[in-house]
Formats: sequence, C-alpha cells, structure tokens
Amino acid sequence: MNLYEYQAKKLMEKYNLPVLKGFVCATLNDIEHYIVSNSIGHGPWVVKCQVQAGGRGKSGGVCVVHSTKNILSFANKWLGNKLITYQTTDTGELVTSILIEPAVKIVKEFYLSISIDRDESQIICMASTQGGMNIEITKQKTPNFIHKIVINPSVGIYPYQGRVLACKLGLSGAKINQFSKIIVSTTRMLLENDLTLIEINPLAITDDDHFCCLDAKVIVDHNAIFRQSELLNICAINKPIDILNFINYIPLEGNIGCMVNGAGLAMATMDVIKSLGGIPANFLDIGGGANKECIISAFNMILKDAKVQAILVNIFGGIVCCDLVAECIITALSRYTTKHIPIVARLEGNNATLGSNRLINSKLNIIVTDNLIYAIQQIVTAVKLKNVNFS
Repeated sequence: MNLYEYQAKKLMEKYNLPVLKGFVCATLNDIEHYIVSNSIGHGPWVVKCQVQAGGRGKSGGVCVVHSTKNILSFANKWLGNKLITYQTTDTGELVTSILIEPAVKIVKEFYLSISIDRDESQIICMASTQGGMNIEITKQKTPNFIHKIVINPSVGIYPYQGRVLACKLGLSGAKINQFSKIIVSTTRMLLENDLTLIEINPLAITDDDHFCCLDAKVIVDHNAIFRQSELLNICAINKPIDILNFINYIPLEGNIGCMVNGAGLAMATMDVIKSLGGIPANFLDIGGGANKECIISAFNMILKDAKVQAILVNIFGGIVCCDLVAECIITALSRYTTKHIPIVARLEGNNATLGSNRLINSKLNIIVTDNLIYAIQQIVTAVKLKNVNFS
C-alpha cells in the first residue's frame, strides 16, 4: 500500500526527519480558511496534487505559485479531477486533496532510498548525487553515481555506515553527521512500521544550509498491516474506489445539466425539458445504490461542464434518500466551485421533506419543489434569461 506524500511526511515527522510544514486541503473552503487565517504564511508556495504515483510535476500536478489567487486556481483545476502521469493508468488517479508547502531555494539535490532487496534478501540503502531525477535513468546512464550499503534487519544501520555513504556522496564537515542521522532515522522508520520502501527524492540542501526531504514515497508491507494500527486506519481511508463505475453519464449538446436517478426517469425528464423549450446537457443517472462520494462526483461532473448554464436535479427517493442527495449537492457546491449557477431541485419520495429543508436552509439560492413541470419551467427560463435573480 502506498501512502500519499502528506501521510508519508506526517510519519517522517515522528522520526525527526526534516520536512516542511505543509497544509493539506480537500476543499476550496479549506484553502480559503488557511489564506484568511494567514496560516500558510507568505509565498511563494509549492502546490502538489496528492496521488499515489510519481511524475506529477511533468503532468502539471506540482507547481510553484506566487499568489493565493494562483493557489485557488490550481486547486479549482485539480480537486475532483484525475491526474494522468506515466506511473498511473490511462484514466489517471482522482485528486482528492492538495498539499501546500512553502517554496525553498535548493542548493544541492540527492536521491535516497531504503528498500527490501528480495533477490539479495537484504535491506538496501541507496543514495545518489543525481537527486530529482528518475533513479532508473541514473542507473542506465550514470550508474557510477549510485552508492549502496547493506543493512542488517536485526540490528538496523550503524551510524558509521551513514558517514561512509555521506563521504561517497562528496559531503564534508557537519553535513556528514547530519546525513548519517537522516539515514539512521529513515531505517528505523522502515523497520518499526513494516515498510518495504522509503524513497526521498529529492533530499535537498537548502540555501539555509540544512537538509530537507522535499518529496517522499512510502510503501507499506500489506502482509504486515494487521499489526500497524495507525497505518491500518490510513489504509482504510486510501482504499481506492472507482466511483465513476456507479455513474451512467453521457454528455449531450445542450446547456441544462441534469442529475436524475433511474434511466426511465432520466429519459422522461429529458423529454419534458425538450417539450418546454430546453436542451439537456447530459444524461446522468446516479442509479439506485449511489453512495455519498458517488453523488458528489456526479454533481461535480456537471459543474465541470463548461456548456452547463443551469442544473436540474430530479430525484425520486427510493433506495437513494432525498436528504442524502441534498447533503451531497451542498458539499459539491462548497468543495468544487465558487461561481453561482442556477439550480432547481425536484425532490419526491423518501425523506423528501428533510432533503428540501436542507437545500432551503443552505442559503445557496436553490429552488426546491416537488412539482416536476414547475421545476423544468424554472430551469428552462433560467438558461433563456440573462442575469436571472434566484434570490
């Protein structure tokens, strides 16, 4: 199991490894809160999409930004969307959080990893002066820049081994002992947490003459996870769920976004929209067994469609409760967008009153009704008129 970068660094802090103070944000509201409270300090910052794959920088998932406006713009672009890198599948990995860290000036970069070499039945510490690069490229083009030491898993690493490795990297003076302490702590972290890999790339020397772990990849031994209660909880959080498998979504040519449950209800809704002069922007059926994350993602898919000028939600509560749908709409609007878009929700069936009250009390200017014809009349009017006041 891989950890996200922010989870890896949180674990590294416990072993006194030098990491930057970062802020993890899952919503735009989180980021605005940190900005308003000035918790993130002054720029520039490095903003990073949190996915369990490398190659983020080359794919635009890591950027240096110089203003809070650019932080929000970056988060708005990636939160809820998929990042595709050379280490992900062709469909990419969903970005659910952004890590914000202060940008630092780098003087020198190193590569450092500690892993289990199954062929040699040993723990191997590997370091290189070619930090920031793919280690595979370094192996192929400049293998003489890679240095290895073997670690006895029964006793861990000896500090003198770290000093020897530091000298091979060309370090001198106080940097030798500083580097030795880093790999001793990293080894202890690997052994105590049943990890199979810790990769720090780059391990940088900054302009204030200190080491800093700027990026980290950590893999947990899944067979030993049962005895690591903290990591077991993280594993449950990180369990990948391809929620889009539960959504039946077809983009169309119109400008009215539709979220409906049930294919029959979706087709009937589109027929009425057309008969009243509107054009649907999509066919979106969240089905009967949609969970919270599934509904939030479905609604966000509509929000992302640039053609959509207004959204109609038509839910007949059966297995899916209307109050759950209402909660998901509110969450999606607060998480993924700050722009105003007319929304009309027609809720009927299970917990319809509770769901309607949640939308009304949200103060998001959502028109709520139990009458389908009235709902569609309102949404068609919204896209035909400019500057419609829904308040």
